[in-house]
Amino acid sequence: MVDARFSNADTVVQVRDVRNQFGSHIVHDHLSLDVYQGEILGVVGGSGSGKSVLLRTIVGLQKPRAGQVLLRGNDVYNHSNLKAQTQNNSAMDIETRRRFGVLFQRGALFSSLTVLENIALPLIEHAKLSRDLAEHIAQMKLGLVGLPGHAGQLYPASLSGGMIKRAALARALALDPDILFLDEPTAGLDPIGAGAFDQLIRTLRDALGLTVFLVTHDLDTLYTLCDRVAVISQKKVLVADTLGVVAEVDDAWIQEYFHGPRGRAALAATEQTKGHA
Repeated sequence: MVDARFSNADTVVQVRDVRNQFGSHIVHDHLSLDVYQGEILGVVGGSGSGKSVLLRTIVGLQKPRAGQVLLRGNDVYNHSNLKAQTQNNSAMDIETRRRFGVLFQRGALFSSLTVLENIALPLIEHAKLSRDLAEHIAQMKLGLVGLPGHAGQLYPASLSGGMIKRAALARALALDPDILFLDEPTAGLDPIGAGAFDQLIRTLRDALGLTVFLVTHDLDTLYTLCDRVAVISQKKVLVADTLGVVAEVDDAWIQEYFHGPRGRAALAATEQTKGHA
């Protein structure tokens, strides 16, 4: 079932029958998933289920053994089948790459570069902008994610965990993507910081018209932020639907995850927040 809000929305990511395998270990087998324009999709699953592997597969960093990944109709791994291909493969790769931004779990900032230089780097490398123009745009991205201007001159080692997340988010937004991939964006943040980051993601989605693919284990994030939730289990997407539907699926892991003590606490907090709205 598709949430009515997205029933007429474009499908921006299509994963079809993907198989990911490392040696003899099969992580995904016949995994399929759609991501719709404008939604925030939360992806959850047990340890070792391959949540981050799926993200890396979609963005072109982990080639599957079998299956297909389409990003706005473009086959991420089979360039000979790209729709309306008018340029050489390398040019198409760059254009496709500019359509999405990625925030990795630990930020993945370059320690030898300042925050401003980290954000400017994709603008210089992919958009071929001058250093001055790239850093001017990078400064605006800092403001967009709620970092003070002076933070641009700092190195990652001097940043707090929350500032690293926001700096990495600013870099993910550098090329004005329309799809944002987030890998455990609130991991390591205190509850207040995590809540503020969730609100930032929602604000950016609404303001910029983003589609968000979010890998998380944070139940508060699922309840307060996500339009749909996809559960990876048994090497595939077991269910992808609204949280209310997903939480009632007759599966041992889903029941323990959503109806255990932490799940009940997250649900109660969400209902309390709605009651005060």
